[in-house]
Amino acid sequence: MSVQPEQTVLVLDFGSQYTQLIARRIRDKRVYSVVHPFDLAPEKIRAIAPKAIILSGGPQSVYAESAPYCSREIFSLGIPLLGICYGMQLTAYLLDGRVEPATEREYGRAQIDVDANDSPLFANTPAHQRVWASHGDRILAAPPGFTVTASSPSAPIAAFEDRARACYGIQFHPEVTHSEAGSQLLENFLFGIAGCEPSWDLGDFRRRKVEEIREQVGDRNVIAAVSGGVDSSVAALLVAEAIGDQLTAIFVDNGVLRKHEAMQVVSRLSEGLGMHIVAVDGRQRFYEKLAGVEEPEVKRKRIGNEFIAVFEEEAKRIPNVEFLVQGTLYPDVIESVSIKGPSAVIKTHHNVGGLPEKMGLKLIEPVRELFKDEVRQLGIELGLEEEFVWRHPFPGPGLAVRILGEVNAERVEVLQNADEIVIDEIRRAGLYREISQAFAVLLPVKSVGVMGDERTYENVLAIRAVTTTDFMTADWFRMPHDVLDRMARRIVNEVRGVNRVVYDVSSKPPSTIEWE
Repeated sequence: MSVQPEQTVLVLDFGSQYTQLIARRIRDKRVYSVVHPFDLAPEKIRAIAPKAIILSGGPQSVYAESAPYCSREIFSLGIPLLGICYGMQLTAYLLDGRVEPATEREYGRAQIDVDANDSPLFANTPAHQRVWASHGDRILAAPPGFTVTASSPSAPIAAFEDRARACYGIQFHPEVTHSEAGSQLLENFLFGIAGCEPSWDLGDFRRRKVEEIREQVGDRNVIAAVSGGVDSSVAALLVAEAIGDQLTAIFVDNGVLRKHEAMQVVSRLSEGLGMHIVAVDGRQRFYEKLAGVEEPEVKRKRIGNEFIAVFEEEAKRIPNVEFLVQGTLYPDVIESVSIKGPSAVIKTHHNVGGLPEKMGLKLIEPVRELFKDEVRQLGIELGLEEEFVWRHPFPGPGLAVRILGEVNAERVEVLQNADEIVIDEIRRAGLYREISQAFAVLLPVKSVGVMGDERTYENVLAIRAVTTTDFMTADWFRMPHDVLDRMARRIVNEVRGVNRVVYDVSSKPPSTIEWE
């Protein structure tokens, strides 16, 4: 079931790294957008009845043997269309224009000259503008009926249009902030050409989703695994708003959470927001499973398997359960059908993979149509505090992958105390929102130190902080030295068992964000 509004912009994915960004930029302008694979059949497009179609960029050449093609029929549906980069080249190729490899490729910043001052696509944009290019081919001849509207030194046809068909193409990426007039250009296409209205509203989504869940569930019961993260919390809260105590949220303390996490989650969701929640103290069970284990992947599997075992035991105590809530987000849905390498199964949330099939449950994924920033906004509307919804990502296996070597209660306590200091000092310095992810790592290394008049031989702790927009790549955060100084002094003085602190200055790639 879907709460897709009447007004939708369809983005066809040809494999661009920016496809999700296109959809997000459209939603930022309060127009609902969806992403589908490039080969979506024309009859399915008619069923969606989009106000506009956007053909994304892509890494291939239109004349390559394995090049992705959409149906030529798309261009005769009478729906306004914008081809971006590969999407423009494909438009030219399928409509009898001419595309060939460029002698000089354009990657990164480029300059275009707008040659048609009456083009509705370029209305209210500069005659000469900086854009972000990413292409190795160029269009030498526009298709019959098309007018060239922009050019660049290495791309004689940087934009074209056929106003009679409301068909447009640009050889750059307006969705990237480096394209100085990109936002205006998208507005021109959405509102001036396609006639969209800025009516996409999370409040309306919330109301319609609540009605949909009530209709789907009826008088049966629902369970949800809440991890304390934003996705699972917002998904469960939305279902709770629809069906009240027919939902039981199950929270499992696996022993590798942040300091005071278990208490805070139960307090926030149960006492603060009235959710029916069952809290399970599984710390000892998890520690027993992790005893003697040092290999990261073994840790992950044992934590995941034990979580499923505990969750299943608790779920069996609840009668008439037919549904499981899962915090799948729209990027997970897009990834599962991407031409870049579709995964067999949409990512599962908080190690609940396999539970729906194993327990014979149907899935409810109430936020699967939303991007992360929309989920955060919805969380605030549902009563979650802003500080919580903007928390940094936390891995499913928790602190187990931030403790290198064996995991036990003593080492978890050391890391919890140190990590709390790291985050506290970042917040005090007003840096929390500037940093995408920050945390402490307990290393399987001991070093000699001096405390008072005594030599010590204790743990080394690393601090990691990164900035990123997509978590595919990340740069280490240039932490102010005075903040690092306060972190290090507090950790050594306040956390028993640590006598040395180091800062990680590696980026991704070649390193990963997490250490394990």
